[in-house]
Amino acid sequence: MPQINAGDFRKGIKVIIEGSPYEMIDYKFVKPGKGQALYKTKLRNLLTASLLDITYRSGDSLEAADIRNADGMYSYFDGSAYVFMDNESFEQVTLAADVCKDQMQYIKEGEPIGLLYWNDQLISITPPKHVVLEVTYTVPAAKGNTATNVTKPATVETGAEVGVPAFITEGDRIRINAETGEYLGRETGE
Repeated sequence: MPQINAGDFRKGIKVIIEGSPYEMIDYKFVKPGKGQALYKTKLRNLLTASLLDITYRSGDSLEAADIRNADGMYSYFDGSAYVFMDNESFEQVTLAADVCKDQMQYIKEGEPIGLLYWNDQLISITPPKHVVLEVTYTVPAAKGNTATNVTKPATVETGAEVGVPAFITEGDRIRINAETGEYLGRETGE
């Protein structure tokens, strides 16, 4: 694998540390009064999401990770794993439920998904920024409750619960931030 020299460090590079893939999420160049230049880095493990703070000297290098992004589509849940279709190869790939369960609570079948491969093995997904889902259950708004910041729980078609404004009713289609689960607005058209 190619090596990445400390002078080439930047946000977003993917490297191998102790056999695991990491993404550099921050780095700082430090030039002390005496001695070699230093690179203080913050790295996130792409498999476990744990963080590392490591300082490198100017002559150090790291092995580049064989990371590939691809476009995909969520196909179905088989009981223990989520199944996706890679839009480039049209192959079905799976990811264990415990790896991506939180990311999938607002995603319905057929939604586009970003796929992240390491050594041609699917290790992570990236959900779309926002999704449009239908409200399947919510309690009616209380009369006189017209304040703009009053929210109530609503269940959407994927089974997830979202806090919505009081005026939302069953059957409404709402826009949700798929990463945070935050209500963004009512969808007015198809």
